[in-house]
Amino acid sequence: MASISGLQKTTDYKVVIPFYIYACFSVVIGTLLLLLNTDIIDAHYFNPHTLAITHTMALGWGTMTIFGASYQLLPVLIEGEIDSNLLGYLTFIFAAIGIPILVYGFYQFDNMLILQIGGSLINIAVICYLVNVMVSSFKSDRRNVHAWFMIVASAWLLSTTFFGLLLAFNFTRNVLPSDSVSYLTIHAHLGLVGWFLLLVMGVGSKLIPLFLISKYKNDKELWMVFALINISLISFLVIRIMDLKIGYYLPIGIAFLGIALFANYCREAYVVRIRKSVDYQVKLSIASIAQMLLPVVALLVVLTILPASKYTNIVLLYGFCIFFGWITAIIYGMTFKTMPFIVWNKVYYKNKRVKRPPAPKELFDEQIFRVMMGAYIIGFFVFATSIILKNLILAKLGAAVLLFSAVLYAFNSIKSILHKPIKEL
Repeated sequence: MASISGLQKTTDYKVVIPFYIYACFSVVIGTLLLLLNTDIIDAHYFNPHTLAITHTMALGWGTMTIFGASYQLLPVLIEGEIDSNLLGYLTFIFAAIGIPILVYGFYQFDNMLILQIGGSLINIAVICYLVNVMVSSFKSDRRNVHAWFMIVASAWLLSTTFFGLLLAFNFTRNVLPSDSVSYLTIHAHLGLVGWFLLLVMGVGSKLIPLFLISKYKNDKELWMVFALINISLISFLVIRIMDLKIGYYLPIGIAFLGIALFANYCREAYVVRIRKSVDYQVKLSIASIAQMLLPVVALLVVLTILPASKYTNIVLLYGFCIFFGWITAIIYGMTFKTMPFIVWNKVYYKNKRVKRPPAPKELFDEQIFRVMMGAYIIGFFVFATSIILKNLILAKLGAAVLLFSAVLYAFNSIKSILHKPIKEL
């Protein structure tokens, strides 16, 4: 029960659960779109279908899951309550409406007004989320390093979505000096590094020791990780915006060092863990740390060996490794370590009629999880191979297996969410 007590101070489940449900359907839709459009492996990465799939996975899958998880975990990080449940609901409503509008706009790509409307709604959702995180955090005097990861990542998220909105308007009006395509790397890395990487590191460095029952703590190392990732992103932006002819090896090297320090932090927590038997969910989350290095390798290949203008499939591999690799792996693992606690607290925490409640891990099917994990690993590597070889048959096979794993994930998640109190004899 130690793990449960570490997560009991959480937000009302009515705020959190809708994000998880939405993300379930998003990952199924994202992998289905991938299966229906496997020809993207032989196309330029800037095309309607690739953009639609990318934003389905980045916003509907990754960001909505993180919204839910961070609303759940923020009270733990600041040792207080979130400032406003209303802002939590508004975050969900505006994002839930804006994301499909934006994805449809990309998929059709013949009406820029649709993109602009979807992007505007998403920005309103992000502002609601950022205000809630900032006000909640600064109302409390208990902010730790993990909370600062979340605060700064939220600010980077707003910069990502706002810049993306500018790019949408730039298609029809010259609001930026150059065409929108030339700014894609800025928009992408604001989100990938500033939002996803920073927040996953902040939350992961809290949750992994918690679920391992490890007393390892090294705030100095985490502050170094925090500084390195932010310095890496800022240096990349300076080089890119000022068009400095010095290459991107400096920001990549700094980011690599930050990832290595984070991996070492997780390794140290693993070594001194009290719980010697590590379940599959945590194993998958730890494995996702290694997957952080795959996009870096792909990026280095593009920079040093293969020109991106000619070998666009390697750029596609870079994005695939991020959204279907690292982000999906860590969500698959952490969902079934966090969401069952929400449901357990809702159903059993104050339920005096049930004297022997099941453990949170009993709220989902462990066997289905293992099959899902195996299918995911196979699908990921088959599709990644298809990108490198430009093989459509492998792409269809890999995408089909990824879709199968996504359906199992959604089924298991909904099974957990719909759990009812057991009836005792």
